[in-house]
Order: sequence, then structure tokens, then C-alpha cells
Amino acid sequence: MEKVKNTKLAYYVDKLAVESEPGLTNAQLMLNNPCFIVMTGRIGATYHISFPVVARSSFGIWGALWPVFNRAAMACIWYGVQAWIGGNCVKLMISSIWPSFEKIPNGIPNSGTTTMDFVAFFLFWAGSLPAIWFPVHQIRHLFTAKAIVVPTAGLAFFIWAIVRAHGLGPIVHQPAEASGSKLGWGMVMGIMSSIANFATLIVNDPDFARFAKKPKDAFWSQLFTIPLGFAITSFIGIIVSSSSTVIFKGDPIWNPLELLQSFLNEGGSKNRAANSVSAGTDMTALLPRYLNIRRGGYVCALVGLVMCPWNLLSSANNFTTYLSAYSVFLSSIAGVIICDYYIVRKGYLEVKELYSARANSPYYFTFGFHWRGYTAYICGILINIVGFVGAIGKPVPMGATYIYRLNFFCGFIVASGSYWALCKFFPVPATSDVWMEVGEDITEVSMAYDNDSGEVYREGSRDSGAKGFSAGEAKMDLER
Repeated sequence: MEKVKNTKLAYYVDKLAVESEPGLTNAQLMLNNPCFIVMTGRIGATYHISFPVVARSSFGIWGALWPVFNRAAMACIWYGVQAWIGGNCVKLMISSIWPSFEKIPNGIPNSGTTTMDFVAFFLFWAGSLPAIWFPVHQIRHLFTAKAIVVPTAGLAFFIWAIVRAHGLGPIVHQPAEASGSKLGWGMVMGIMSSIANFATLIVNDPDFARFAKKPKDAFWSQLFTIPLGFAITSFIGIIVSSSSTVIFKGDPIWNPLELLQSFLNEGGSKNRAANSVSAGTDMTALLPRYLNIRRGGYVCALVGLVMCPWNLLSSANNFTTYLSAYSVFLSSIAGVIICDYYIVRKGYLEVKELYSARANSPYYFTFGFHWRGYTAYICGILINIVGFVGAIGKPVPMGATYIYRLNFFCGFIVASGSYWALCKFFPVPATSDVWMEVGEDITEVSMAYDNDSGEVYREGSRDSGAKGFSAGEAKMDLER
């Protein structure tokens, strides 16, 4: 082994290593790193830990890597999708300034896209790379500018469409075309589609909420702004699309980019926040010795480029089917994590042990994997499998289709219920008999094995309700 360490390859590999706390082993480095959303976000805001760390209490020290990989993969795909949408915006901008851009010959006829579209996509993709270099707090002013410019542009778009159409358009005034069960299931499917869009953030909200000073700082802001913001955005979209039927004398145009293209014919910071940061944070848990958030963000951008996102967006049905399919997996992960924290452990986590790869850690379970968590996770997926087969075009019983239409709720409820039952019959260590969040009481914490200080708590922060490997025995001391 020493011969390998002394090679040039080992030297250059070590040069790639990122900074970390002195004294941490490789194993430790692997671990160091609207209602659904605030429920997971509270965990991060209370203990100031990210999603990869939160997942260890319910899936095990090493078992948490699979949920983390799922979330990181989803972030990479979303990055590519939103980069493609951003590329369409770039195409519209260039076309409005230089109309001859639309006359570029198509040199890639069988690729699923055109030269013009790919050039615009690549320009947006390349233009977003510099933003990944900086930590989120250093580009916060970019988000401040976005918070001013985007609502202003949306409101201007809204007013312009109403003025051009001399009213709200016929969609607002037309009677409902569906009734009874058809209307009810239509509303359900719309709600599920909205939840599927948020499934990724539901799982990894701790990645962002961990920076909050207090849990309530993340709770109230997300609880109100997310539904309110999306409700206003949806309202503007419906009204503008309704107005388009009057302006262009045809069917309503629901894609805002197609609507802008129609205007032209007549006469990206979200990707950084929601995807590259999420992927970067989660990838640090997969390869922490060599990946930090910045490097993970660039890996995410590269995957987003090579995944050919135009194929995923070739039709609305393809994209909706993909979203629904992935929400099945993420709903099970969310169900296990939320049940573990709120019901099984009652808010009690031992932070230092979440970074320990030793076999006596309460979160090590069986070889680092928590069989209860994985059993519940699989149960949450199985309830939706038959319905998913029907969603891709195979004949299945109607009952399975109804279940799949409620895929996120079904997966979440079955996974959390199964996990609670398994923990009831097969108790887990490091739990509490009473509600006991101690995150705000921790003043110092060191993760290195040879550091005896461990976690330092404020006076009077202990509670006899906490129990570790033996019932009724507090696992934490004032200074451990």
C-alpha cells in the first residue's frame, strides 16, 4: 500500500483533494458532507445539516448514498432541461436582434434538434458556468436582481396581453368542459403534476434551510411564498394564454416561449440555485475527498449537456411521464425521512454520530445500511409500479391507474406507514420518548474521531427522554 501512496498518480490524485477538517478519515469524509417542503426543511434549519446527512438517520451511514445519488441524478437532469429552456430564451433574444439567426442551415438533421437551437442552448449552458464558480452567498445579489426583474417582466407581460386582447380573453369566461369524476380526477392530476415538480425540493430542502439562523426563518418564508408565488405565476400564465386566442386568432398558446416567438413573428439564475447547488451539495457526499459544491456543480452542468435534454422535452407527455415516474422514488425517500424524524425519533438526532462510520454508531445499523428504511422505501415504490406500467402505454387494471394518479401521496403514505410499523416492532437506537430537538442547543461540534470534545451543549439542554442503545439512558453529555 505504501508503494501506491508514493507513486506520481497518488501525488496528483491527492492534489485534487478538497479542504476538510484535520483528523477526518476517508470514511468520515464520506459522511461529512408547501407542507412537505417545510417538514424536511425544518430538519436542516434545526441541526444545520444537509440532505445527505439527514438521510443517514433513516437509511444508514452508507445506505444514505443511494437516496443522495437519486437526488443528484435528478438535479443533473433538471439542469439540462432548464438549460434547454434557457437556450430557447437565448434563441428568441438573438432572433429579435438579428433575424438572420433563424436562417442558419441545419447541419445535424437526425439529432432531434437543429443547429440554431443547439447553438442557443450551448451559449446559455456556457454562460451559466461562471456562476457555478462562486459560493451561493457571494452571488446573492444576482438573486436579489432576479426577484425584482422577473416579477416586473411578468407583470408587464400580463398587462400587455390584456391591453392587446382588450380583455381577459375567452378562456376565463368559457364554461367548464368537464364535470363529475372527470373534473375531479383532472384536478387531482393537476395537483400531482405540481407536487411532482416540487418532489426534488421536498427531499433536499435541508441543503438550503440549513443556512437559516432559526427553524422559523425557513418555515414561514417557504410556507407562504412558495404557494403564493406559484399561484400568481399560474394566474398570469392562464390569462396571457387566454388572451393569445384573441391576439393570434387561434388556439391558446400555453408555452410562454412559443407565445414570445409569435410576438416576434408578428412584427438563468434558477438553474444555479435549484440544480447545480443541489447536485454539488449531494455529490460531496458521494465523493467528498475530491468533490466540493463547486466541482459537483460543474459535473452537474456537464451531465446536463451530454444528456441531450431536447429528447426529454420532445413532447409534453414525455416530460410529464418522466416527472411522475421520478416522484414515485422521491416520495418514498421523503416518507421515510419525515416519519423517522417526526414520529420515530421525535426530533432527536446525535449530530456527531451522523458523521461516524464506526460500527458502534447508532446510525450504522447493519454494515451501514438500515434495513427498515430500505424495506419501507421499496414498499412505497411497489404501490405505484403497476400504475407506472400503465402510464407508459401497457394495459393495467383501472385500480392501479387510480393509485398511480395519486402516486406521490400513495408512495409517501405507504413508505412512512411501513417505516413506522417496522420501527415499532423492531426499535431503533438514539430515539426520544418526548419531542426533543436539540439542534439549537449545540454550540460546538467536531467530527474527527480523535477529538474528545464531540458536541458541546448549553447548560440545561439535556432531557431524560433521550435514549441511545438502552432504554431511558441519555446518550449525550454536556461535553462529550
